[in-house]
Amino acid sequence: MDRKRVAILISGRGSNMTALIGAAKADDYPATIALVVSNRPDAAGLARARAEGIRTAVVDHAAFGEDRHAFERALDGELEAQHIEIICLAGFMRLLTPWFVDRWRGRLLNIHPSLLPQFKGLHTHRRALAAGVREHGATVHFVVPEMDAGPIVAQDTVPVRDGDTESTLAARVLEVEHRLYPRALRAVAEGRAHS
Repeated sequence: MDRKRVAILISGRGSNMTALIGAAKADDYPATIALVVSNRPDAAGLARARAEGIRTAVVDHAAFGEDRHAFERALDGELEAQHIEIICLAGFMRLLTPWFVDRWRGRLLNIHPSLLPQFKGLHTHRRALAAGVREHGATVHFVVPEMDAGPIVAQDTVPVRDGDTESTLAARVLEVEHRLYPRALRAVAEGRAHS
C-alpha cells in the first residue's frame, strides 16, 4: 500500500496527534505520520512523538518576530524536506496566511470543536451552552484562508446534557475528536474526500 506521508502541526500536548499516531499503526491505514512540527519548543507533544519514533522539528514562531511569511517559509521547508503530502493541524495555535494555505490547498486539514458552520473561532463549548443548543460536536475540514470555513470532511455529534459545564462538554467533544480525526484523514488519504 502506498501510504501518504503526513505531518502533524502542534503547539501543545497534542492529544489529537496521539490519536492519529495510534490510528496510523494499523496495517491497513493509508497514511503514515512522518513528521511532527511544533511552533513552540516546549510543546509536550514533541516528547510524545519522539517516544513513538517519529521525526520532530521545531519552527519557533518567536524567532521570526512579526514576519509571518518568514516563519511559514521555514515551516514549509521542513515539510518539503520530508516529502509531506498531507498536513493535519492538531492544536496548532497559529493562524496561517493565504500564501501557506493556498500552497497546501486540498492537503491541509484542521479539527474544530463544534459542528461548523456553528461556533467558528474560540470558546466553542461556552458559546454552545450559552446558545442553548441540544447537539454539539466536532468537525474536520479542509483549511482555506477564511478561518473555520473550508469544505467539511467529517463531523460527529455529542448531546448537550442538562447540567453540562464547559469542561464536561469539552471532555465529551474531545473523545469524539479522537475518533473523528483518524477517520477523516483516512478518507482524504484514500482520495474519498476532496476540497
